[in-house]
Amino acid sequence: MNKQMTMEQAAALVPSGCMLALGGMTLYRRPVAFVRELLRRHSQTGQPDNLTLLAFTASLESDLLVGAGMVRQVRSCYFGLEIFGLAPMFTYCANRGDIEILEETEASLAFGLRAQMAGVGFMPGRAWVGTDLPRLRPDVRTVVDPYSGEELMAFPAIKPDVAVIHALKADLDGNALIGINKAVDEELALTSTQVIVTAEEVVSELSQADLVAPVVSAVVHAPGGARPTSCHPLYSLDGEALLDYTAQVSDPASFALYLAGINA
Repeated sequence: MNKQMTMEQAAALVPSGCMLALGGMTLYRRPVAFVRELLRRHSQTGQPDNLTLLAFTASLESDLLVGAGMVRQVRSCYFGLEIFGLAPMFTYCANRGDIEILEETEASLAFGLRAQMAGVGFMPGRAWVGTDLPRLRPDVRTVVDPYSGEELMAFPAIKPDVAVIHALKADLDGNALIGINKAVDEELALTSTQVIVTAEEVVSELSQADLVAPVVSAVVHAPGGARPTSCHPLYSLDGEALLDYTAQVSDPASFALYLAGINA
């Protein structure tokens, strides 16, 4: 089956109110081109909005969605631009209480995805035991190990509606190579209802793959689709572009000017 479609067609697969998961890690292999298409679509139609944004770590691509007012809730263990500073629109909106932040850690996200992969409602673990985190997440309950009697945290399954993952290479069937640093992209592909792969290169057939065709809904040819984040070994991080972003953006007015500039 040929699953290739345009960026515009793929962006239309993201409905308002859904849980949108973005692949990649910190400033590596982020689906920036896809996010910019979502911004364009939102500016024209008002859709999608009211999104729950899921990212193991969130960076520029996520900050763009927050700045555009498209995100209702954020689920991530880190939101920032590493050595380039804070994510300005996330910081602005979070400080004002304009977005809901669901407290997450690496463990809670990993256990939640593992539970969904296993087809169970929760995954038990020792993470968070003895901390104040359960006070912030009353939906994360405890269970007693029937064999040892130990009380464990029960992290609820996480099932994204749509995952968007940027790949080095994909074929028309939906198989994709994502490189050595996979982050949790394989888990996102196995747990999400729909999976959109944007790829630097699209070929007729791959002989090996990190993401397999049966779980992929759409393939989009997107050369440079991760810029200004990196896509090793094809291109490196564009630090100047990130510095420009943090220098220009601090509130909704400056964010609107930034968007107007990159779209000009």
